[in-house]
Amino acid sequence: MLQLNVQNETSLLKAVVLGTAKSPGPVPLPEEAYDPKSLENILAGTYPKEEDMVMEMEAFNAVLQKHGVKVFRPEVLKDCNQIFSRDIAFVIENKLIKANILPDREKEFDAIIHVLDVIHDENILIPPKEVHVEGGDVMPWNDYIFIGTYSGDDYASYITARTNVAAVKYLKEQFPHKKIKSFELRKSNTNPRENALHLDCCFQPIGKDKAILHKNGFLLEEEYQWLVNYFGKDNVFEISSDEMYQMFSNVFSISPEVIVSEKSFTRLNNWLREQGFTVEEVPYSEIGIQEGLLRCSTLPLIRI
Repeated sequence: MLQLNVQNETSLLKAVVLGTAKSPGPVPLPEEAYDPKSLENILAGTYPKEEDMVMEMEAFNAVLQKHGVKVFRPEVLKDCNQIFSRDIAFVIENKLIKANILPDREKEFDAIIHVLDVIHDENILIPPKEVHVEGGDVMPWNDYIFIGTYSGDDYASYITARTNVAAVKYLKEQFPHKKIKSFELRKSNTNPRENALHLDCCFQPIGKDKAILHKNGFLLEEEYQWLVNYFGKDNVFEISSDEMYQMFSNVFSISPEVIVSEKSFTRLNNWLREQGFTVEEVPYSEIGIQEGLLRCSTLPLIRI
């Protein structure tokens, strides 16, 4: 059986579910798009091809294997986009919490049954249906759990609003010993440069005490400022709206010292190296067209 353990975003990774880009199905129709960046590329005729996305994910897989990580992959479902395994579940401490995702993505959870089978039943939590939550909005960070949310009355009108206030309450109840800190995110169904789809689209902790941040992803300046103060201004890499659009904050930590990043993120990758990180560069820009990148494609199970 797997002994789940995730206390934060950066401890040494031992086991992970990496999504798959095989058989994602035809290019979606504009009305089927889940986010504004996908929509933009569907309309422009630049939506990514299966073979390009498979190549990118295998490059990521090779880096994980090189670092000795046990990598699980979902069972491939025909004509189903299964790249973003972070959307279907997430682990905090020794509990795997099933995400309440867009209803037509339910079968993606069933495609990791071989992983669920090696987790003790009492360690799998299934939130009630009024709790909307996706893993991209949830970040365990030692004593804290950081949660991206949207509490506006118009929540239901945003396909990009994925985690609601009920989820914040639910996670507080499940992890009463943790400090829960939620952040209101900026949402847009139409403008990808004004839309923080998940918390990890505008913020991510790295190393032991640093963070990547995008100010405009947060609706309330004081919540953004809280993070700057928490990590310290000198430890924050601030990204522009164009860099957020390219998903600069959606890198992935294999350990406190090793970060996987997109190879074109020159400004970020140079800064990371200056800070002493080892940067593993992979091509991931085609997958980035769907408003998700490296963190979104992973579901960490064990970090030590």
